[in-house]
Amino acid sequence: MTDSYAALYRRSIDDPDGFWTEQARRIDWEHPFDQVCDTSRPPFARWFVGGRTNLCHNAVDRHAATRPGDTALIWVSSEVGQERVYTFSELKDEVEVMAAMLAGQGVRAGDRVLIYLPMIPEAAFAMLACARLGAIHSVVFGGFASHALANRIDDAEPVLVVSADAGSRNGRVVPYKPLLDEAIRLAAHKPAKVLMIDRGLSAFERVADRDLDHAALRERLWGARVSCEWLPSDAISYTLYTSGTTGRPKGVQRDVGGYAVALATSMAQIYDGRAGETFFSTSDIGWVVGHSYIVYGPLIAGMATLMYEGTPVSPDAAVWWRLVEQYRVTVMFSAPTAVRVLKKQDPACLTRHDLSSLRALFLAGEPLDEPTARWIADAIGKPVIDNYWQTETGWPILTLARGVEPAQPKFGSPGVPMPGYRVQLLDERTGAVLEAPHQKGLLAIAYPLPPGCMQTVWRDDERFVRTYWSSVPGQQVYSTFDWALRDEDGYYFILGRSDDVINVAGHRLGTREIEECIAGHPAVAEVAVVGVADALKGQVAMAFAVLKDPARAATPQEALVLEGEILKRVDQQLGAVARPSRVRFVQLLPKTRSGKLLRRAIQAVCEQRDPGDLITLDDPAALQQIRELVSGAG
Repeated sequence: MTDSYAALYRRSIDDPDGFWTEQARRIDWEHPFDQVCDTSRPPFARWFVGGRTNLCHNAVDRHAATRPGDTALIWVSSEVGQERVYTFSELKDEVEVMAAMLAGQGVRAGDRVLIYLPMIPEAAFAMLACARLGAIHSVVFGGFASHALANRIDDAEPVLVVSADAGSRNGRVVPYKPLLDEAIRLAAHKPAKVLMIDRGLSAFERVADRDLDHAALRERLWGARVSCEWLPSDAISYTLYTSGTTGRPKGVQRDVGGYAVALATSMAQIYDGRAGETFFSTSDIGWVVGHSYIVYGPLIAGMATLMYEGTPVSPDAAVWWRLVEQYRVTVMFSAPTAVRVLKKQDPACLTRHDLSSLRALFLAGEPLDEPTARWIADAIGKPVIDNYWQTETGWPILTLARGVEPAQPKFGSPGVPMPGYRVQLLDERTGAVLEAPHQKGLLAIAYPLPPGCMQTVWRDDERFVRTYWSSVPGQQVYSTFDWALRDEDGYYFILGRSDDVINVAGHRLGTREIEECIAGHPAVAEVAVVGVADALKGQVAMAFAVLKDPARAATPQEALVLEGEILKRVDQQLGAVARPSRVRFVQLLPKTRSGKLLRRAIQAVCEQRDPGDLITLDDPAALQQIRELVSGAG
């Protein structure tokens, strides 16, 4: 940690009120706050109490008033061959007409709006329109299947859904409307209205008295003026669902004021983002990176944000770098999986375009291995900065603050704690703080979490406390559920998960959710799902199932047919992103004598590692069968 940044970080810990009061000046407040942080009810925290602000005002209106002609949103789709550029003035017009559509259907502050859209400009317009009205948006990734979507509809209880006829991936049209219709059929809660955006990609039928025509409403309401709703700082801005260790997804609940301040701070101090420049995040609006660093963060900072629909290799592996050159991108944000995909392509694609505008490439979403980091850093000749955070935190926990002072990255490490994060390494059994370097411990954050982090689990305070703040003996600290160590320079190295959540190409998946889906197949008696290291995706899910009747998979052909049925079920209920790479059929699963499933031992065997001390294993033959299956002997 450099001296300059160390002093800034130390102040954020020793004088949080002074530090965050200064950072809060980065945004506009309709009414000033009178308390920086209310910590009267731990582990809950309320930031900038008494203040009133609005995310849409800070992202759009204040820039439209002073820099109306500057570029705000760049949309590029290599899927449909279109590019559009919106100035701040034009973005404000689009957001206001979208807000008028929602308000016309009765959407008010505090109401929920579910957004189920591909990477199109209207997705950003819808999010910002909700923020403008004070409505709570809940974006669901467009790849999610009907069953998972229905679960989220029932939990959020939206008054309205914004969707489209279809998305496109690798040139293949993915119809959304049939998935949405089936989800609403399955859901106990029935949204009153669905605002449909017709891209002309897939024909669909409208449901009478429910489905609204976006194009017709936009034409009728164009030019409408809808003022921003000034909200209490601790009002809810959005919920975003993330998988947990149970089958029921968790709605991460975020505030308004704390989130705006945290994003403004991170854009300046971490990403070195400057007004008038261009920020390019290759993520999706369905994930937290899309919320923080496609929509809100860059716009709050007065930057143009580049929103991309497509893959990193279509029409060729130079497409991202063409965009960097064309739009003079200064800061880029992607994922290690995407870089590994590029590594398999023609290396000439990396040097075809002028990257002189680019100052740094940030990577996050899964652990960044040293070979991948070195390869892309050498290939593009730019600093490559890892950063570690979670849906729950909303912005980085560990990285390097390039906007404060450039620091030398260490390959394999995301970096050091960011302002306000009181990061600790703890002994999982005793809760003792591990002070010496190179000790493996549970990565935890002391109370309170800094601004921008989750307020609670949507409608479930008890689950928030139980899940995140009750896992370390004798201490109420926030658990990241990741193992880590710290070197003598204060750099942290992430070693893997301590719970049953896996990370597939940056997508966090709960193994329990996949297990419950597979267990619903009539042939399956019991199942275990583990995350296994994968060179491309970081991890892939692998399932081991015990059948009610082993004769169902008596021959290799029968086993393949049954495996196909199970994988299809996962596709239909959870989506392709949750599909295991394989389903293996076994006679029994490795458990302790008390009946606890030994997922970590299964994972170790799959990764050809020593499973450790298995003195508690009830039947060693169970693990041996898995070992033979994954080695090809079974």
